[in-house]
Amino acid sequence: MIKGFLLAVLAVALGFAWIAWSIADYGNDADEPNADAALVLGAAAWGNKPSPVFRERINHAVKLYQGGKVRWIVFTGGTPEPGYPAEADVGREFAAKLGVPMTAMLAENQSRTTWQNLSNSRDLGNQFGIHSYLLVSDPLHMRRAVLMANDLGLRAYPAPTQSSRFKTFSNWSRFLARETWLYVGYRVFRQLS
Repeated sequence: MIKGFLLAVLAVALGFAWIAWSIADYGNDADEPNADAALVLGAAAWGNKPSPVFRERINHAVKLYQGGKVRWIVFTGGTPEPGYPAEADVGREFAAKLGVPMTAMLAENQSRTTWQNLSNSRDLGNQFGIHSYLLVSDPLHMRRAVLMANDLGLRAYPAPTQSSRFKTFSNWSRFLARETWLYVGYRVFRQLS
């Protein structure tokens, strides 16, 4: 009986390890085709400034826009509390300072989760004839984000940031563990986070 239990625990641990490896590997794919828009998944804003994680996402989207890969940038993310700037609005303002015209940017500023980022952006993009997206987020977030986008009927491709604050092994492993847990939760239980 104990042997069976230990084998089951080992099987689960190996399953999680395989999923974690596949998440890490997926985020290394940087083959970015042309698309209608770069969809920047929300991250924290610190007042009127993007957090370091969000800033890297914005910088990557701006690079895609300036490189002619996309015609639009769609920013996502709401506000943690009333009266506080929405992530999407902070992202759009930051990109404008980097030279992106306001007429090339959209902001979806109601969402709080990845699922909401994608769902609300799909509805907003449809109004502007946007049909394909490069999803901009951290490499470890890519697999879950692309899976959710595909489930929502979006034609979406990964466009992971090339820089991230998750460079130390400690930060990287915590983020990978979190993404593995959220990926499994979405795949198995359809938890929308």
